[in-house]
Amino acid sequence: MLTITQALYDQIVAHAREDHPDEACGVVAGPVGEGRPERFVPMLNAARSPTFYEFDSQDLLKLYREMDDRDEEPAVIYHSHTATEAHPSRTDITYANEPGAHYVLVSTADTDGVGDFQFRSFRILEGEVTEEEVKVVEAY
Repeated sequence: MLTITQALYDQIVAHAREDHPDEACGVVAGPVGEGRPERFVPMLNAARSPTFYEFDSQDLLKLYREMDDRDEEPAVIYHSHTATEAHPSRTDITYANEPGAHYVLVSTADTDGVGDFQFRSFRILEGEVTEEEVKVVEAY
C-alpha cells in the first residue's frame, strides 16, 4: 500500500494538470529503506510529448546525487497519461527499474466518467504489475 500525504497527492495532481496536454513526470524522494514519500521533485518531461515521458538525463543525474547526499531514494516515481487511463503501458513497464518504488500514474483524461483525473499506484517488479491501495493521510 502507498501511504501519501494530502499535500504530496495534491502536488502530483497539480503538476499533471499543469503540464497537460503533455505528460508530466517526477519523483517523490524518501528516506532510504522506509518507502515513505517526503520530498516532491517535479521533473521536466524532456520528450515534451502527450504520449511519452522521458526524464532529462542531466536533471536525473543531479537528482540521484542529491538523494545520495541526503540518504534518500525514489519512494514514488510518477507520471501522467493524458488520453488514457492511469495504468502502466508496455513502455512504462519496460522502463520501470526501481524495484522499491511506488509507480504512480495520474490520468488527466476523463476515461472513467468520475472526473478529470485518476490517481493510481503500482508496484512493477521484473515486468509484473500489481496495483496497490493508495491511502491519503494529513501527516505521517
